[in-house]
Amino acid sequence: MRVGLMVTCLVDVMRPEIGLSAIKLLEAAGCEVAVPEAQTCCGQPAYSAGNKAAARALAEKFLDEFEQFDYIVIPSGSCGGTIRTHYADIFDDAPAALARYQRIQQRVYELTDFLVNVVKLDALPAAMPTAFRGSVTYHDSCSGLRELGVESQPRALLAKREGIALTEMPHARQCCGFGGAFAVKYGDISTAIVDEKCEYIQSSGADAVVLGDLGCMLNIEGRLRRTGDHKTRVLHVAQVLAGDS
Repeated sequence: MRVGLMVTCLVDVMRPEIGLSAIKLLEAAGCEVAVPEAQTCCGQPAYSAGNKAAARALAEKFLDEFEQFDYIVIPSGSCGGTIRTHYADIFDDAPAALARYQRIQQRVYELTDFLVNVVKLDALPAAMPTAFRGSVTYHDSCSGLRELGVESQPRALLAKREGIALTEMPHARQCCGFGGAFAVKYGDISTAIVDEKCEYIQSSGADAVVLGDLGCMLNIEGRLRRTGDHKTRVLHVAQVLAGDS
């Protein structure tokens, strides 16, 4: 099974170790993993801003780079949601591109959804000696949850990681306030939302919050640190599952 990993531009620039953890997990599941070097953005920022022409150019680039693979896997609910659910609108008046997209649409997966429902990963890779162990709480990122149905999958996989105990926070499904450009345009509202999320995380008593979207991860981590919490770790689910955190 040949899998094309879309690293995402945010992971590539900010936290490439998440991409390496994703590769480790996919290879543990028996996949042949390729990472197209020319990949960039899925087009989500342009699409959300209403620049459909720019989004389409990036979506066509994505097709050129990934349509050759048996599956396309993405360690991000927001990028995965854009590709799986919004490319049909991006290509609505480009019938040739739309036809190409429709041939791969059902082969696009968020990482934990793919590991649970396609390859049915039973055993996680051996953890590094320095890997995180302790209690975690899980934040359900909006796009993965509402556009892709990612909720039980990461929790099922976390249950397989020795040394990890999951404690649910209140309102785990509530937004963290990031929302891409939303956090820039409506900073006061975004801050109020993430402050609530941080309170829920801290009330769980967990050593770390784990999640599947780097945008949310950076937003939550930044707010925790700015408000004086330097203890609670903020980890991508791929890092914890791969035993790399």
